[in-house]
Amino acid sequence: MKKPAFYTELSYVLGILFLSFGTSLMTKADFGLSMVVAPAYLIHLKLSPYFSFITFGVASYLFQAVILIVLSVVLRRFKISYLFSFVTAVIYGFALDGFILLTKNIPAEALTVRIALFAAGILLSTFGICLCFHTYISPEAYDVFVKDIATVKGFNIGKTKTVYDFSSLALSVILSFCFFGLFEFRGIGIGTA
Repeated sequence: MKKPAFYTELSYVLGILFLSFGTSLMTKADFGLSMVVAPAYLIHLKLSPYFSFITFGVASYLFQAVILIVLSVVLRRFKISYLFSFVTAVIYGFALDGFILLTKNIPAEALTVRIALFAAGILLSTFGICLCFHTYISPEAYDVFVKDIATVKGFNIGKTKTVYDFSSLALSVILSFCFFGLFEFRGIGIGTA
């Protein structure tokens, strides 16, 4: 009997769904988000009281658009795959907003519930990232930025990813201080990794 094939398109869809669901659970747990998505979350927190359409998902894909523009300027070229990467960011943003709506009524006051939500969010996000790596479809801008900078500039991809992650963390800390005051961390916490 022949084993069924696991199509990359299914891996792409499931990867985005698991990643966005995991992010929504981590948001609900409020222990801090991934340093990669924290800047978009902080932009959402700052702008949403004034512009109701700036949801976490919208802030996420708009921030990724800026990342792709910066990448094009730094590399002095634009690749059509960047448009597909933006489409992935938009799909992720809509899925993220959908899952945030679905999880908004989960009571998360108890510490044990928050820990469970965060743990489930980490597991789902990790699984989602793994699935996204098994597809030929353009990943989100965060991954494209690291890969293209490392490839074109001849940098080690692991070190480039580390520099990118720490830069995102620094940006998140700066945004938190600028938006909400000194020593008031939002979107960043013990769960930020």
